[in-house]
Amino acid sequence: MIRHIDIRLPAFPRGFHLITAHVLDAIAGQLPRDGLLHLFILHTSAGLTINENADPTVRMDFESVFNRLVPENLPFLQHTLEGPDDMPAHIKASLVGSAVTIPVRDGRLALGTWQGIYLCEFRNRGGRRRLLATVIGD
Repeated sequence: MIRHIDIRLPAFPRGFHLITAHVLDAIAGQLPRDGLLHLFILHTSAGLTINENADPTVRMDFESVFNRLVPENLPFLQHTLEGPDDMPAHIKASLVGSAVTIPVRDGRLALGTWQGIYLCEFRNRGGRRRLLATVIGD
């Protein structure tokens, strides 16, 4: 069985945001007993990752590190028509990635105790983001 589910997230400010609850709400009752959940973001200036879900300072540290790795207003960037945050957002999104895959066991996401699904919003005003969830299983 393969099923696709469209997920619309609310607009988040720039930063790293736990979206596990949003995803679980959107896929409620649609997970197989055993299988996989694949999440793919349909944007090029935001990303998805799985990481620490307990301490909010982790999210602040991610933001700080990524901003130092790829700062705005680099003089050699050419793609600048959409603002100084746009091209850095594309680069950051490529570093993080556009998808995560999570095992499903006994009808539940098999995330570790301290793992959560993150939306990595790299634009100052990215707006609502769309995900495509693909559920694969028995």
